[in-house]
Amino acid sequence: MRRCSRSLIEAAPGHEHRSRRHSCATGTNPWDSRRVLSVADLTATLAGLLTLGVDPAGAEVDDLTIAEPGHGVVGQPADLVLGVGVETTEAAVALVEAAAAAGAGGLVLRRSLATRRQVRDRARREGLALVGLAEQASWAHVVWLLRGVIDRAGATTGGHRGDVPVQDDLFALADAAAALVDAPVTIEDAQSRVLAYSSRQDVTDPARVSTIVGRRVPDEVLASLRARGVFRRLARSSEPVFVPADPNGTLPRLVVPVRAGSEWLGSIWAVVEDRPPAHLVAELVQTSSVVALHLLRLRAQADLSRRVAADRLRGVLSGSTSGAGGWLPPGPWRVVCLGGEGGAARLLDLWESVSRRHAWNQPLLADLDNRAYAVVRDSEDPSPGTWGWLTGVVERARGESLELTARAGRTAHTVAELERSKAEALEAERVVGPDAEPATLVHEDVWAQVTVERAAATLRGADVLGPLDILVAHDREHSSDHLETLAAWLDHPGAPGRAARSIHVHPNTMRYRMNRIADLAGLDLDDPVVRLALRLQLAALLDTTGAAPAQSTA
Repeated sequence: MRRCSRSLIEAAPGHEHRSRRHSCATGTNPWDSRRVLSVADLTATLAGLLTLGVDPAGAEVDDLTIAEPGHGVVGQPADLVLGVGVETTEAAVALVEAAAAAGAGGLVLRRSLATRRQVRDRARREGLALVGLAEQASWAHVVWLLRGVIDRAGATTGGHRGDVPVQDDLFALADAAAALVDAPVTIEDAQSRVLAYSSRQDVTDPARVSTIVGRRVPDEVLASLRARGVFRRLARSSEPVFVPADPNGTLPRLVVPVRAGSEWLGSIWAVVEDRPPAHLVAELVQTSSVVALHLLRLRAQADLSRRVAADRLRGVLSGSTSGAGGWLPPGPWRVVCLGGEGGAARLLDLWESVSRRHAWNQPLLADLDNRAYAVVRDSEDPSPGTWGWLTGVVERARGESLELTARAGRTAHTVAELERSKAEALEAERVVGPDAEPATLVHEDVWAQVTVERAAATLRGADVLGPLDILVAHDREHSSDHLETLAAWLDHPGAPGRAARSIHVHPNTMRYRMNRIADLAGLDLDDPVVRLALRLQLAALLDTTGAAPAQSTA
């Protein structure tokens, strides 16, 4: 019989809205196609509540078990074991040993126990992941949140929306809050996005109607609320805020911040005629604590969904095609190397925010080898998730002083070609540089530069053949600029004035340098093969800005 210790899980808030994954009465386990989840990812989704103390390589879980050592319940293979009643170091060490012997994937203990040296050392020796739970956290709440995250991981493989029960609960809470204060209610996150709303929205003002339709508070309303200090008060205090009517026709609102500890998660907004009585406001504040649990779970599930999607995309971009047809949109596609400020992780967050803001609700984004990538459909159609849409997004973002760039590889007609398109996207990014114009381009636009770069790449690190070696040595010893000068002359054949301007020198200086180069190296610049060979060598020796590398100017 599998995992029958369920009293705390069954009693967790909102559990009645979820289908049971186990049948302890019959001993069956209907979750035969379950998805394992790394302990590191699981704890990261509930950062702040959970801390990963011991992280053996490859530690994974697929279910929860509440430990009852007195009855022999210490977990089964791939379980995350919850040490709910464990209070001493000796009991914690014993549970570590028992859970590891049972093949459990990890163990959760109160942080004060999980950080003790004896417990950590035993977990390391046993190869068991050890997770610490914040001292003030409720076990029932954490079980509920963990169950939601694990269920979401299982639902991901089946194509179901694991967040639907949480959304349903939020709508039910919005209706309950509306009945409490006899007013229309919305529940919004900290970015003023509408997560749920009550019925009776027809008796509100135009601002609320726009909010419901657009699932986001209109910009002009946000500006007015910020000017009145509403969001500053919500972010800093747990006290409800009464917002009087605005001269532009916006009705009064009672706003109750939703918080988890010191963190502001969102707000409950009720359109009211006057401030409700104190006892109703107090009940609405109590409701906000339940909403906070749902927002934590929703955030954890969204974070997990992003992690799962990014992991799958990394696999595809690295050459794995297994199962990709089940979640990729219809092809053909292009892989895009995404540019902007910050490292890959920060850049990925920025692009996700920009993508969702412009209606790509499930963006295909991933970081790989310290680069950020997207997979878009190869279409000029401006619908979200296409190359045509992405070019428009970049243009609008740059108009708002957000310096984004997008360099796309050639079209991939099959999943197996996505890895090649990814390599070409990175190649296009490298040959034009991160800040070069245009901000968006495809690999086909830079074929000539790519061809030269590929040829030059084979010469890097090799011996410099021919008389060019003389110029390399002269530049190194005398800090001269003969390599840069020769490159400019080759790039502007028959136009010494343009060649001089490209390196910011006077034409007379250009002619003097070329005469000196001829004297030193004795190059036959009338031979087209010599010119081609020299230019490829120079491409290998000079960086993308055209400046001589350190070895030739030291």
